Amino acid sequence: MMMQDLYLIVEVAGQRAALPACYVESVVEVEDIAPVPCAPPHVFGLFALRSRVLTVIDTIAALGEGRSAAGEKQAVIVTVDGHLYGLLVDNVDDVVAIEAAPAQPRALLSPGWVRFSTGVLEHEGQPLLLIDVPAMIAGPLDLAA
Repeated sequence: MMMQDLYLIVEVAGQRAALPACYVESVVEVEDIAPVPCAPPHVFGLFALRSRVLTVIDTIAALGEGRSAAGEKQAVIVTVDGHLYGLLVDNVDDVVAIEAAPAQPRALLSPGWVRFSTGVLEHEGQPLLLIDVPAMIAGPLDLAA
């Protein structure tokens, strides 16, 4: 019997992607996100969830595809190194079990997806980019450095 890995299927910047379920705490609607002065562009702001403050990551900005608009959004709450973060997503689909290991992408990816994806998973005949959650939270590499 093969070990199945669980993934949360989401949509980010129009792309279907998978988040390893081991990082996922919950999915919530967020609004009233407080901006953080001088924060990197991929940090959308801070949000209070059940009396805990978490950093909200703008996945669209991290991918280098603009910024998410203000207003109510869906966020996947993830834990990395003991800290809570909210990853803004366009849509949340479902939790699925996928047995196969990630494959190399067969198509050319944008630079943002190259940095934040660890491969492609197939689910029901559809490719899903596997998101590297710690890399997405760390944000884009500073190309000017």
